[in-house]
Amino acid sequence: MKDFILKGISFVFHPLIMPLLGVIFYFSKTPRFIPVPVMKAKIFSIVILTIILPILLFFLLKTINKVDSIYLKSTRERLIPLFINSVITLLILIRVLTPSEIIELYYFFLGILCSTLTCFILAVFKIKASIHMIAASGFTMFAVAIGLHYKININGTIALMLIILGAIATSRLHLKAHTNQELIIGLFTGLTPQIFLLSYWL
Repeated sequence: MKDFILKGISFVFHPLIMPLLGVIFYFSKTPRFIPVPVMKAKIFSIVILTIILPILLFFLLKTINKVDSIYLKSTRERLIPLFINSVITLLILIRVLTPSEIIELYYFFLGILCSTLTCFILAVFKIKASIHMIAASGFTMFAVAIGLHYKININGTIALMLIILGAIATSRLHLKAHTNQELIIGLFTGLTPQIFLLSYWL
């Protein structure tokens, strides 16, 4: 039962959904007026590009024996998916979330791109970082920044994300998917770009 719950945590908080959560969180908290059709179009585009497309590409890579599982357990398996994800994120920055439209989300995704490229470089040198921790910590930092930017109370969100970060770390350790070092590397790989980019929009 415990293994089932911990595997469920890893699945529910899979890195693929974190960019979408960031977009939904922003639209739910921003005091700026953004037309509903624009919000729906952005969310639809993000769902297609960050969830559906990567899943389809994963099955393609699995069919040609480039990956074994969606959790990308080895550094060798990570190279192609991380490169593809970097290209997808770059496409989002160019075509979906330009700085002239929604600057906060633009820099959020720029941070995601930096984290993904860092993870890719680490994988090239056979250093494994927790992608789950990268995604969750990046979203957490973005949520904190939005709270500061608009001076809104998001203590509940922060508390929930800290619990989720702890749950993710526990599940990855229990399932022997990562070591403590890999979780810490993932945490800082997700946090650092978001913190560095704050000065450009906060």
